[in-house]
Amino acid sequence: MTETEQRELPVERGTVECRLGVRVGLDRCRFCASSRAFREAGTWKRSPALAFCMASRVTEEVDLSKVEAVRCADRTGEGFRSIMSIIS
Repeated sequence: MTETEQRELPVERGTVECRLGVRVGLDRCRFCASSRAFREAGTWKRSPALAFCMASRVTEEVDLSKVEAVRCADRTGEGFRSIMSIIS
């Protein structure tokens, strides 16, 4: 999925609108299989959830207190999907 196909979710008071009318904290996005990137202080950083992806292997930490937006690959409205169920 390309960046243009991903949803860009603005952060408001430490949360994003994960599904229509449902706001979740950024700590959930950090462990969501659909999160792709976090915009921290104007710079996009790949999601820590991709650390377990064989193609990405992201190891860079994200400061959630500075995150302005999240790129999300969920286009179906499924919502939060924990990476813990994938790696266990």
